[in-house]
Amino acid sequence: MSQSQKPLDLTEPRFDQSTYWGRAQHFFAVTNPLNLFKSETELNDAKRIVEAFRAGHRVDGKSDEQIWEAKYLYDSAFHPDTKEKMMLIGRMSFQVPGNMVITGGMLAFYKSAPAVIFWQWFNQSFNACVNYTNRSGDKPITTNQLLTSYFIATSSATGTALGLNMLVRKLPELVGRLVPFAAVAAANCINLPFMRKNELVEGIPLLDKDGNRVGQSRTAAKHAIAKVVVSRIVMASPSMVLIPVIMNRIDKRPIFLKYKWMNPAVQTLLCGVILCFATPLCCALFPQKSSISVSSLEDDVQAEIRHRDPTLEVVYYNKGL
Repeated sequence: MSQSQKPLDLTEPRFDQSTYWGRAQHFFAVTNPLNLFKSETELNDAKRIVEAFRAGHRVDGKSDEQIWEAKYLYDSAFHPDTKEKMMLIGRMSFQVPGNMVITGGMLAFYKSAPAVIFWQWFNQSFNACVNYTNRSGDKPITTNQLLTSYFIATSSATGTALGLNMLVRKLPELVGRLVPFAAVAAANCINLPFMRKNELVEGIPLLDKDGNRVGQSRTAAKHAIAKVVVSRIVMASPSMVLIPVIMNRIDKRPIFLKYKWMNPAVQTLLCGVILCFATPLCCALFPQKSSISVSSLEDDVQAEIRHRDPTLEVVYYNKGL
């Protein structure tokens, strides 16, 4: 039977998630910025097609390719656990345009304290929306938890950026240009755990290979958040390290001195180009449906799983994005 004739399985991504390139292809589809231009009608139609197919009812007239397109449009707009439609700025398809503007601003206006404060606040506000929207699990985060986490992460990021700017004031200009990256990396280590604190306290859902829920684990939550932190830092590094190196060599040229607007414009444009590739490639560093051995979980969770199925050695969880 040929690949095109194999029955479709929408419970799994179209591409092989056991390989890095398969995951990269998956995220190129999920993070496609063109998905932002889809109407509510198109999104709801995609949801209808996917949910009908999962219920065993193939929509008449839809080819395999059209069903896969609907699946990826559905994945780009609806949360994998809660099935709720995600807010626009929190969707992964908004990562490239959103981070393009924010990163360009942070890199271009890194010397002025008011500018540093504004862009770090803007960045952490955007990150908070993304983290909340793409949180793992199906337990809601209270407004109080959300606001507390947001204010701690934002103040920490801003303080880190301002403090580093003071420390590198007398160092070569290139070092100062790299401060935004250091601040973003440090903030990600603070922001994500705080925004997903509820998962660290209560755990995230564990599934068997067939997708059946078999427990809930705080250890799995730690693994999930750590993987996302690493992915976010690596994702930021190409634009926030390469562009400062490039601009440090060219921004003293006459055309940049004559037309001041070119500096932020060029940096923002470069950010957009780099992020089109860095976003999906870095999201693919770890499987979305990550695995963990039962023996690595908390004792009580192990006991619960052993009681359900003594033969189960590996369980799975959604790491979030």
